[in-house]
Amino acid sequence: MPSALGGAAFERLMAPFAPFERHPVLAVAVSGGRDSLCLALLASEWAGAREGRAIALIVDHGLRSESAEEALSTSCLLERLGMEGAVLRWTGDKPRTGLQEAARDARYRLLRQACRERGILHLLVAHHADDQDETIAMRAARSSGPDGLAGMAALVEWPEVRLLRPLLAVRRAALTATLSARGIPWIDDPSNVDPRFERARLRLAGVGDASRSDADLVRAGHEHAAAEAGVALLEAREDGGVALDPQVLERLPPDTRGRLVRRVVQAIGGGRHPPRRERLDRALARLSEPLDRGKSGREADFTLSGCRFLLRQAVGSPQLVWIVRPESGRKGRQPLIPAAFFACDPAAATHL
Repeated sequence: MPSALGGAAFERLMAPFAPFERHPVLAVAVSGGRDSLCLALLASEWAGAREGRAIALIVDHGLRSESAEEALSTSCLLERLGMEGAVLRWTGDKPRTGLQEAARDARYRLLRQACRERGILHLLVAHHADDQDETIAMRAARSSGPDGLAGMAALVEWPEVRLLRPLLAVRRAALTATLSARGIPWIDDPSNVDPRFERARLRLAGVGDASRSDADLVRAGHEHAAAEAGVALLEAREDGGVALDPQVLERLPPDTRGRLVRRVVQAIGGGRHPPRRERLDRALARLSEPLDRGKSGREADFTLSGCRFLLRQAVGSPQLVWIVRPESGRKGRQPLIPAAFFACDPAAATHL
């Protein structure tokens, strides 16, 4: 029988995500299922021990007739356990195809909006080790690259909030044991075993422990290198763009250079996804052309995923720099480092 999770174990799971505010306020995405309900209780206790609090955000997708009642029931249960809850409803027409993807997009949109409205900096979701195995299995079936086979990231930086997955190393059985030990009931979503959905089919087939080896650590190391390069190389501009030195960029290792440019493009262009691999490779080649062929000025300019790359002379210097800024009329671009981070302790922000 798996051991139940206690406060000390959850404290160790949360430690890698530091820094937090002095009195942290956490949002927890709660469905009413065992995983998210267990996370909500552990997070509430963790925050309370630090004179903070946790708020449960319960998304009602409105896809089943029972969903509204289940959301209310979950909110009432959490209230009895001393935790504040808010029900977020996905309203409007639902698509006939791609329903799970649309529901996921709506869920994260509602969660991010709720965090922004409440000024909450940390959003916890209950993905665990079994979910990670299923994710890797699905990505392997699609021949994903090394980053995809590393699985879900434990930390994702969004403009308004940090997405944390503290349970990625925890098995579903341990979460079940935790609620059972406390005598707390949960709701099982029938879509979790609906064979129409790929993840449910994998779950029914009993996907075992996917072999991740050190893939997630390797990815984290690459991302850290790209972040360090960005701090050293990027210069913010008043027009919302950035400037970068092509010679310094060219000296970066190829993987670091690609990751940095990809992150710049997604941040400045405001896209939900980074540019496709082939488009990024062409852009990287064009960024090197001025050095290889002596190009300068507008003949070297190009666009990529909502961004304009302009080769211009630096102010007060004969040196050429690449200026990356949003395409005309583009809105919704993201900062490279989320504003939420600055409410914490920048000096301790090793996670960036």
